Amino acid sequence: MKKLLLSAISAALLLQSSAWADIAVPAAIKEKGLTVAIMPNYPPMDFKDPATNQLTGVDYDLGQAIGEKLGVKINWQEIAFEQMVNAVVTKRVDLVMSGMTDTKERQKVVNFIDYFKTGPQFYTLSSHSEINSAMDLCGKKVGTSRRTTFPQEIANWSKAHCEAAGKPAIVVVGAEGTADARTQLRQGRLDGAVQGSETLPYIMNLEKGTFKPLDKAFSFQYTGMAMGKDATELTTAVQAAIDAMIADGSYQKILSKWGLTDNGITKAQINQG
Repeated sequence: MKKLLLSAISAALLLQSSAWADIAVPAAIKEKGLTVAIMPNYPPMDFKDPATNQLTGVDYDLGQAIGEKLGVKINWQEIAFEQMVNAVVTKRVDLVMSGMTDTKERQKVVNFIDYFKTGPQFYTLSSHSEINSAMDLCGKKVGTSRRTTFPQEIANWSKAHCEAAGKPAIVVVGAEGTADARTQLRQGRLDGAVQGSETLPYIMNLEKGTFKPLDKAFSFQYTGMAMGKDATELTTAVQAAIDAMIADGSYQKILSKWGLTDNGITKAQINQG
């Protein structure tokens, strides 16, 4: 029985190796490596370790693991978030891996491999005892990064909940980023803020007792890797690498490291945003 079990395991490993041998990585990528755009200002997805100033986070760990699966080096390139899609289109980078939301608008020029799920969430200062749910923000100022889809999503939520209940609409304030929104919140210029639900636990742990979440994420969205429309071979290879990581548990291990197991997917898909 033991010999049969070992034989079965060996056969499974051999089959897995054979499957990987069939995945074609573009020759140019094998030679130069995979150039990946990132902006390390969105912990725990993308940031720099304060002690070493080295890149770290969910995207970094997943990207490095994908590189190992494909047998290629990952060349990280820091690029301003608003320039990332254009960098893919003009082939300055091979893909974007920086907490980017897969949207229909972005799909017009790039494809997405969806590898993570999340959603925007309201929060405020713990000292705001009068604000204990998202509905308490009706008629108040709420800030969020103007570079994301969150401003429109807040407006949609406000219309469906605040205005539908006869309450004044939320006043959406566009911030330079999530850090700027938190600064404005502390300064009293905002009553609340919104950022991805995957980042709030990390921020709350860093600044204990400062912030409190309001309800749960109010919409659902996929985070995707943006890739060129013509990068068919590379897209297939990266998608297969993610699925292999899901199958062998290395994907879940990385998410668990960052406390984000609930944000995982069961299969990498294309353009599901």
